[in-house]
Amino acid sequence: MTTRKPKPGVEPEQAPALLDECRRCALWEHATQPVPGNGPRHALVMIVGEQPGDHEDLQGKPFVGPAGAMLDRALEETGVAREDVYVTNAVKHFKWEPRGKRRLHKTPAQREIDACHYWLDRETSDVVPKVIVVLGSTALKSVLRDAKATLQASMGHAIEHEGHVVVATYHPSFALRATEKETRERAYQAIVEALRDAHRIVARHRKER
Repeated sequence: MTTRKPKPGVEPEQAPALLDECRRCALWEHATQPVPGNGPRHALVMIVGEQPGDHEDLQGKPFVGPAGAMLDRALEETGVAREDVYVTNAVKHFKWEPRGKRRLHKTPAQREIDACHYWLDRETSDVVPKVIVVLGSTALKSVLRDAKATLQASMGHAIEHEGHVVVATYHPSFALRATEKETRERAYQAIVEALRDAHRIVARHRKER
């Protein structure tokens, strides 16, 4: 029986104690640093995005760029403080391709998403959120462990999954990139409504305790 050799810089069976030591996929080689999640350990709401962007890669914090600013605005409109939610990404290193002097976002491959389940599982186990708000298709597939899950089929209703309630919506970057104003506004309102749904679920959970 032949054994497939891992690609250079990739150790899929690695179980590192620290994110800085992670070599489970090759994304670490071209990223400035890994970007861990941020927020209270026992937050009732966890927000999961796709991956760090350029700003996050440089600062080492999640959602600190334009998408983060939109998320903050949506949270404020919903009446939820950023400090009360745990914010993270399905993939912890910035995947990019050069475009002149710029570094442009590149969608993570399924193998990279799978490799980073190791960290998302640890975060979910530590935080134990009641609600997980997934922003975009990559986050949805990662949280549900379902490569065939689609955002359109998952939006608008709560999904029970492994003891959590999953609420799916657009990633803020989708709203920022949309060329038509109507599409941008519709996507932003969908994000706000998803956060409101999460808030309502948490409120019911507190009453039932």
